Amino acid sequence: MVPNGAVRARKYLDDGRGEVVELPAGDVTVGVIRIGETVRRPHQEQSWAVATYLDHLASVGFTIDGLPASPRFLGLDPEGRDTLSFIPGDVAGAELEPWVLTDALLESVALLVTALHHASAAFEPITEPFPPREIAQDPFELVTHLDVTPQNVVVRDGRAVGLVDFDLAGPSTRFIDSVNTAMHWVPLRDPVDLPASSRGLDQLARLKIFADASAWTTSERRMFARFAAGRAALSWRRMRLRAESGGGWARMWQEGVGDVIERRRLWLLDRETAIGRALLSPG
Repeated sequence: MVPNGAVRARKYLDDGRGEVVELPAGDVTVGVIRIGETVRRPHQEQSWAVATYLDHLASVGFTIDGLPASPRFLGLDPEGRDTLSFIPGDVAGAELEPWVLTDALLESVALLVTALHHASAAFEPITEPFPPREIAQDPFELVTHLDVTPQNVVVRDGRAVGLVDFDLAGPSTRFIDSVNTAMHWVPLRDPVDLPASSRGLDQLARLKIFADASAWTTSERRMFARFAAGRAALSWRRMRLRAESGGGWARMWQEGVGDVIERRRLWLLDRETAIGRALLSPG
């Protein structure tokens, strides 16, 4: 692990070369740009903790097809922005296109997250602790991504090959991260809240594909629906608190994200038996 002082002293010597390309804004973070083979992002409270985590992933060889599967933290540029290496590939937009919803890509996302968990196992956030979570702390098994949305996965040739945007990374468990990923990628929510591109998908069949690729245990499959509903309840409480800080969180809350989360919770509980049957079915 890079010593605390070395991380905080790291500067990126900008050579001034490369076209400036504005990258899509996230739900909360704005002002993300690409210059040459680097990405510049606003510096945040958790940036140094994320830097040590990304250093660890690089040191243990977190790669897909021999290429980095997570960005390298390069330092702060002259404007004080976090500077990270660029991972080439395709990333989903806000409106999901058909290529994002293939079963093969879904399976590869599960395998990528599993690979991240293996790479993260030996990392301990000692020199740069992550800021505490609001409301309740997740159990600490390992540090992981915790926001593997379609917009945060880099895809090449129809396979998930990289993760970006580690803003929400922190201590949690493998299963929590996997459950959260399934929520976004299956996707698991009340059908009334599915985007037009996702309507008609067999949600339970896709959940089975994801669970199999993630090697969920029998007990995890049995508890999934109720566990995921509990996580939705916690997510609702955290989102409501974050909305009080204003910015993107407040906008999302005003747009009804709390209602979407609550409908998800109720849908999971209503479909608990069917979900369990699908996850435990042979083949």
